Amino acid sequence: MSLLERVATLVRANLNDLVDRAEDPEKLIKQVIVDMQNQLLQVKTQVAVSMADQHLLEKKRKENEGKAAEWTRRAELAVDKKQDDLARGALERSLAYKQMAESFAQQVEDQTLHVENLKSALRRLEEKLAEAESQSDLIITQHRRARSLRKSSEARNTLGNASHAATFKRMQDKAAREGAVNDALSAMVTDNLDDRFAALTKEDEVERLLAELKARRRTG
Repeated sequence: MSLLERVATLVRANLNDLVDRAEDPEKLIKQVIVDMQNQLLQVKTQVAVSMADQHLLEKKRKENEGKAAEWTRRAELAVDKKQDDLARGALERSLAYKQMAESFAQQVEDQTLHVENLKSALRRLEEKLAEAESQSDLIITQHRRARSLRKSSEARNTLGNASHAATFKRMQDKAAREGAVNDALSAMVTDNLDDRFAALTKEDEVERLLAELKARRRTG
């Protein structure tokens, strides 16, 4: 990725989005600021180097234009001296320097555009860095507050779930007690019926034994 592309990526970065997705927001935003500072230093250095190259290209353009003009004057002098062959040679040399000057002129134009792009990137990055530095504390504070509120909400939900569980447990205990009472009542009813039937059976047995005793007494 080129220097300008890296700068563009940093400039487009949304600090809030980065913080929201980060596991350690404070560490991330500090790292982003460090990255911006490093890129800013690189851009400044590149601007200085590019401007130096621009001045060098401009110097080369002027030198070649000067040499082209000088050889043109020599060609004029040769013509005045009626030395056409010498004039032709001078004109060829002048044309070569003129072409070189045009080539350097195009390079100067391209380099000027490159320098302007770098300066523009430098300004944007400086603005983004200033924004990040001024907002970092606010963003971190907001994130801490949001995280605290989230934990508080989770705690309330946990307590709510615990309350629901306790209520459900009480209902289970109540149902169990009611079941036990019903079982006891059913047992009492069953025991009462068994006792009554047992009493009837005992009475019948007593009456039978009494009848047998009377019969034996009569025959004896």
